[in-house]
Amino acid sequence: MPEITKVALDAMGGDNAPGEIIKGAVDAVNSNKNIIVYVVGSKEAVDSELGKNTYPSDRIKTVYSTEVIETAEPPVMAIRQKKDSSIVRGLHLVKEGECDAFVSAGSSGAVLVGGQLLVGRIKGVERPPLAPLIPTSKGVSLLVDCGANVDARPNHLIQFAKMGAIYMEHVIGVKNPTVGLLNIGAEEDKGNALVKETFPMLKNISGINFAGSVEARDVITGDVDVIVCEAFAGNICLKTLEGVAKTLLSEVKKGMTSSLKAKIGAALVAPELKRSLKKFDASEYGGAPLLGLKGLVVKTHGSSKAKEVKNSILQCVSFKEGRISERIEEELKHADMEEA
Repeated sequence: MPEITKVALDAMGGDNAPGEIIKGAVDAVNSNKNIIVYVVGSKEAVDSELGKNTYPSDRIKTVYSTEVIETAEPPVMAIRQKKDSSIVRGLHLVKEGECDAFVSAGSSGAVLVGGQLLVGRIKGVERPPLAPLIPTSKGVSLLVDCGANVDARPNHLIQFAKMGAIYMEHVIGVKNPTVGLLNIGAEEDKGNALVKETFPMLKNISGINFAGSVEARDVITGDVDVIVCEAFAGNICLKTLEGVAKTLLSEVKKGMTSSLKAKIGAALVAPELKRSLKKFDASEYGGAPLLGLKGLVVKTHGSSKAKEVKNSILQCVSFKEGRISERIEEELKHADMEEA
């Protein structure tokens, strides 16, 4: 019998809160009977939005909070001072073992800081990275790190590679996933000091299927399963891909409605085109997990709507079933023993 996955959801975070966030929770429990969502937020806002939806009442629970952490607030101060915020209350549910995961579209800084301070890092993890799935022509790849550690060191990137490979194998089902290092060229001597130092280390570590350097233009081809980088380059790569995808989609739609002839052609190709474009819709793949914590914390886009929230919640089931936190802890223990 499948285990129940309990997910704490920040109902107050994001551009479309609380309406789209709560709709995502409702869609999640209506599509998977093994999920219970703890919706955390203002009593008035949460009760009002839940009242607009139909769902099994035993699988959405409410946890009321009185404060909201805004995007512009200093993260550390906000986590320490706003103890009754939806983010802090939700993270405490994971810390105390009442929930398996926490999902938020709110302040990235507060989620990252709160995840480390409240949920806590797995022993041996130096820097938890954010790891979103990137749609590619071959399926999906994992980008590690996309925003948590802008001043990473080579040993951090090594851990990113190990954690990313574990995630791809046990959540996505990719056997012996390939790992690439984001770089400005394919040659081993290319890159900045961080990349040049990390390359031979990845090349010589057993247990990592290292495929060498990956240029940004090749990320979308899916030639490797895990792309490793520090967060500054990773975030630029991610945002560029998202911007290009959004612009291309807009231009395609504009072109297909520009004339009667274009509209007729669009009607003929619409089903196939829709299927193809769906592959590159980032909202299909949920949010970015913060790997290396004792419990799962998932950060979704601030602009997330119900579909991305729903998929972020469903993503937590795969994470739990794959025992990702436990496997990361086991991998780091094994690495320590080999070094000793």
